[in-house]
Amino acid sequence: MDLSIIIVNYRTFELTKNTIKSVINNTEHSYEIFVVDNNSMDGSYEKLKSFFKNEISMGKVIFIANSSNQGFAVANNLAIKKSKGDFILLLNSDTLIKENSIDKCLNYVKNQDKVGAIGCKIILPNGDLDKACKRSFPNPKNSFYKLFGFNRIKKNSNSDDYNLDILDENGIYEVDSLVGAFMLVRRETINEIGLLDEDYFMYGEDIDWCYRIKDAGWKILYYGEAEIIHYKGASSKKQKSKLIYEFYRAMYLFYNKHYKNKYSFFTRFSVYLGIIILLIIKLFFNLFKK
Repeated sequence: MDLSIIIVNYRTFELTKNTIKSVINNTEHSYEIFVVDNNSMDGSYEKLKSFFKNEISMGKVIFIANSSNQGFAVANNLAIKKSKGDFILLLNSDTLIKENSIDKCLNYVKNQDKVGAIGCKIILPNGDLDKACKRSFPNPKNSFYKLFGFNRIKKNSNSDDYNLDILDENGIYEVDSLVGAFMLVRRETINEIGLLDEDYFMYGEDIDWCYRIKDAGWKILYYGEAEIIHYKGASSKKQKSKLIYEFYRAMYLFYNKHYKNKYSFFTRFSVYLGIIILLIIKLFFNLFKK
């Protein structure tokens, strides 16, 4: 089998249904779709199984129900362990596949032996680029630039520019990191570097995986000739304190895991303090949101 596609559902029946339909209508390669439900408890899991009962009977769509919500990484890993494809596609439940985008990426990466993962152009509903689809690894310098909006400052390298704004969104080139909304990964690469890090609950696991992929000597490609739509944050529109906390905890986990011994004590202290301050500010302002 060419491809195993993994979609994690959490209380997004309509969006997940449309995502699955867009895959079926726009993909010619042999594939299986895993839908992992993270204990939605809103009826979406049952409704999805009923809607795709024909695809289930043909073995095209496979449903997995988690008894608790342990996060995005845990859910994906569960399906990866059961999957059979030569490539694994992480696909968000709030995306729409356009014009055979999966086929385009798969056809390209099959001829690139040293490429461990490939991502595509991701467009938001308003037509803007989802900048997370091509980025550098976060570091103290580019994080500072991004946080304070210093986008016009002259950068000495791509690593100084977190969102790689200067690179053509329609181009094809190597990048540091993709986004878990659409990440096509070679099975051989996963066998070498391991599964997603389950210490991450919802954010950061994609960057961590990309870091480990590149650290093992594989390339990561952005393929701007394929395109999907991302209804970003559909399963987390309400900014619950838990999600805010997990976002900033992911920053800490990534820095502590990969950069702790690469920077001075002062830099480490500044980064940790900055994460704590940003978390407190975000939680404070979130209290006053309706």
